[in-house]
Amino acid sequence: MNISLNNVGRRFNKEWIFRNLSAEFSSGNSYAILGPNGSGKSTLLSVLTGSLSPSEGEISFSDTKEILIENIYKYISLAAPYLELVETFTLKESIDFHFKFKNFAPGIDAKKLITILGLEKAAHKQIKYFSSGMKQRTKLALACCTDTPILFLDEPTSNLDVQGISWYRELIENFGKDRLMIIGSNQSQEYDFCTNQIQISDYK
Repeated sequence: MNISLNNVGRRFNKEWIFRNLSAEFSSGNSYAILGPNGSGKSTLLSVLTGSLSPSEGEISFSDTKEILIENIYKYISLAAPYLELVETFTLKESIDFHFKFKNFAPGIDAKKLITILGLEKAAHKQIKYFSSGMKQRTKLALACCTDTPILFLDEPTSNLDVQGISWYRELIENFGKDRLMIIGSNQSQEYDFCTNQIQISDYK
């Protein structure tokens, strides 16, 4: 998988969030999009996922051939603080719903995913009764345990304690290999394993 940006920029009204960004993102590599809160990391991730169109420049997606932007959702998994779980679903129902649209990663099923989460006793508990940390773990596990070639994570350790951060690192170790992984972050423990870094402030 490959994502190519050619002089891409995005603005809201008259304010440019970033401009003149050219970059290549390819499978088997990990990329950290860095910058303080409000700098445009999430906006860039939204452009990379096809959720937002560039205000200028071009973005293209390809595998063995070009992928139309309207089809890129089939190839990506995303976990982000602004993506909410369905509060009235139980954990088991959330997993079943998610995997109606995507496939499990090899060797994973609903039972194993719940075990990875360590939430066996909460399998039939509604999401609205989960702590913020449990919700974040669930978002991360759903994204990482989905069989997609591209993995996007925005501020992945939000609401995680020290134990949760260690769990996140293990999750990435187990499910991040051989994928194109892009992480939006300003916390080193979220991205220090990434082989490439992009400072959003370089494109203002």
